Amino acid sequence: MTKLVENPTNQREAVLWHLDKNKTITSWEAIKEYGVTRLSSVIYDLRENGYDIETNMKTNKNRFGNSVNYSEYKFINYDSN
Repeated sequence: MTKLVENPTNQREAVLWHLDKNKTITSWEAIKEYGVTRLSSVIYDLRENGYDIETNMKTNKNRFGNSVNYSEYKFINYDSN
Protein backbone atom coordinates (compact mmCIF):
# COMPACT_ATOMS: atom_id res chain seq x y z
CA MET A 1 0.00 0.00 0.00
CA THR A 2 1.36 3.37 -1.00
CA LYS A 3 0.76 5.94 1.72
CA LEU A 4 0.92 9.69 1.59
CA VAL A 5 4.18 10.78 3.20
CA GLU A 6 5.79 14.20 3.59
CA ASN A 7 9.24 13.07 2.35
CA PRO A 8 8.73 10.70 -0.62
CA THR A 9 11.38 8.02 -1.11
CA ASN A 10 10.11 6.37 -4.30
CA GLN A 11 8.24 7.28 -7.47
CA ARG A 12 4.80 6.24 -6.25
CA GLU A 13 5.15 8.27 -3.08
CA ALA A 14 6.45 11.26 -5.07
CA VAL A 15 3.53 11.19 -7.51
CA LEU A 16 1.01 10.74 -4.69
CA TRP A 17 2.57 13.64 -2.76
CA HIS A 18 2.42 15.83 -5.90
CA LEU A 19 -1.23 14.93 -6.52
CA ASP A 20 -2.13 15.69 -2.91
CA LYS A 21 -0.44 19.11 -3.03
CA ASN A 22 -1.24 20.16 -6.62
CA LYS A 23 -4.29 18.00 -7.47
CA THR A 24 -3.04 17.27 -11.03
CA ILE A 25 0.07 15.95 -12.77
CA THR A 26 1.17 15.40 -16.37
CA SER A 27 3.89 13.17 -17.77
CA TRP A 28 6.11 16.18 -18.40
CA GLU A 29 5.79 17.36 -14.79
CA ALA A 30 6.54 13.83 -13.55
CA ILE A 31 9.69 13.62 -15.70
CA LYS A 32 10.96 17.09 -14.75
CA GLU A 33 10.19 16.97 -11.05
CA TYR A 34 10.67 13.32 -10.10
CA GLY A 35 12.36 11.48 -12.97
CA VAL A 36 9.22 9.37 -13.50
CA THR A 37 9.22 8.30 -17.16
CA ARG A 38 6.25 5.91 -16.96
CA LEU A 39 3.64 7.97 -15.15
CA SER A 40 0.76 5.85 -16.45
CA SER A 41 2.26 2.81 -14.70
CA VAL A 42 2.55 4.69 -11.41
CA ILE A 43 -1.05 5.92 -11.77
CA TYR A 44 -2.18 2.33 -12.44
CA ASP A 45 -0.46 1.14 -9.25
CA LEU A 46 -2.01 3.95 -7.20
CA ARG A 47 -5.46 3.12 -8.56
CA GLU A 48 -4.90 -0.54 -7.65
CA ASN A 49 -4.17 0.65 -4.09
CA GLY A 50 -7.52 2.43 -3.81
CA TYR A 51 -6.70 5.96 -4.98
CA ASP A 52 -9.35 7.53 -7.21
CA ILE A 53 -7.47 9.31 -9.99
CA GLU A 54 -9.24 10.73 -13.03
CA THR A 55 -7.67 10.94 -16.50
CA ASN A 56 -8.38 14.04 -18.58
CA MET A 57 -7.15 14.27 -22.15
CA LYS A 58 -5.65 17.65 -23.05
CA THR A 59 -4.53 19.19 -26.35
CA ASN A 60 -1.79 21.76 -26.80
CA LYS A 61 0.64 22.97 -29.45
CA ASN A 62 4.22 21.72 -29.55
CA ARG A 63 7.22 23.86 -30.48
CA PHE A 64 6.51 23.28 -34.19
CA GLY A 65 2.90 24.42 -33.92
CA ASN A 66 1.43 20.94 -34.23
CA SER A 67 -1.41 19.80 -31.98
CA VAL A 68 -0.41 17.17 -29.45
CA ASN A 69 -2.52 15.19 -26.99
CA TYR A 70 -1.50 14.27 -23.47
CA SER A 71 -3.06 13.03 -20.25
CA GLU A 72 -3.50 15.07 -17.12
CA TYR A 73 -4.18 13.00 -14.02
CA LYS A 74 -6.37 14.49 -11.30
CA PHE A 75 -6.50 13.26 -7.69
CA ILE A 76 -10.10 12.74 -6.58
CA ASN A 77 -9.88 10.83 -3.26
CA TYR A 78 -8.84 7.65 -1.50
CA ASP A 79 -11.21 4.70 -1.25
CA SER A 80 -10.13 2.20 1.41
CA ASN A 81 -12.74 -0.37 0.26
